[in-house]
Amino acid sequence: MAVKEVLRAHTATHENASAETKGEGGHASSVAPAATVAAGRAAQELGIRRAEFELAVHLGLIAVLGAPGGGRPRVHEDEIARLREQPGFPDALVERVRTVGTAQGAALLDIAPARFTRLARAGCVSPVTFYLNRYRAVVWLYLADELAAFAAREPELLAGRTPPGMRAMLESGADWRARNWRSQRIDRLLDRTTDPWARTAVQASALDPVQLAEVVDDPYERAYLVRVRPEPVFGRPGSMAAREAMAELVLADDPDEILWRRVNLTLELDSAREDRPAPRPGDDGGDSATLPARTGARPRAVRPAPAAAPLAPPACAGAPRSAVGGRTARRGLLARLGWRGRGAG
Repeated sequence: MAVKEVLRAHTATHENASAETKGEGGHASSVAPAATVAAGRAAQELGIRRAEFELAVHLGLIAVLGAPGGGRPRVHEDEIARLREQPGFPDALVERVRTVGTAQGAALLDIAPARFTRLARAGCVSPVTFYLNRYRAVVWLYLADELAAFAAREPELLAGRTPPGMRAMLESGADWRARNWRSQRIDRLLDRTTDPWARTAVQASALDPVQLAEVVDDPYERAYLVRVRPEPVFGRPGSMAAREAMAELVLADDPDEILWRRVNLTLELDSAREDRPAPRPGDDGGDSATLPARTGARPRAVRPAPAAAPLAPPACAGAPRSAVGGRTARRGLLARLGWRGRGAG
């Protein structure tokens, strides 16, 4: 019996020493890897639906870990434990990701659906996501929490006559829903990375190929931006119609917005070039893919004042902060970039 115990102790000591040696050589480690679970399992442990889980990740409420080799992101068990320990779990988490459409949003604010639509078109409330109905029309969804905050912040916009400035803007056909959705989407993608080239790629994703080539005239840099562009970790549209709708909605479509995205792209591109050059064919890890033809010319780099941003929706103090700016600043940027906008001769 004593001999067997000695042998077991010797074997255990040998295995521990072998594990430590492998760890020093880089092949193995004596430290156990961090415990993670798949997204579906994490949603179950948090007691929320998969769609609610994905929206929580998009909003930055749940931290995820990138899987090696580009696999599906996973969630650390410590993150699940942190969320479960929060007050009001899980109802509080569910409420933070609860979304409503136009009819439910109007009921929540105790206004008519038509008035809710006008407020959304004017940029007073911003959609967080969308889906396509059976007619392939975009249906915007809003965070219930944000609607409640807007009602508390701007009660005068929920009753009475529409402010003249807002009424004139709506009569001209303005619609800020897609623009505000794009702005929030870009901000959240930027929050997930500090890499200069990845941040540049996020800004570039809002411009069509012609606009992009005018700002980034180097085809190798454009190819690199495609490679490093961060994508939403969850919630990618599955159907072809949804992918086509997403591809259209992510692109800036107003002269003011296009200008603002060009300015931000120029600034991020300058920072990325200062950090490191984009790889060329033949470099280690260089991009060997077929590159688009070189077109256009890159405008002179500018560094505008932080307040110079697209014109905000008039008479709507609840508009996103990133959309606040003035006509004077806008004209100054137009002149410095040599940008005339669509339809200019």
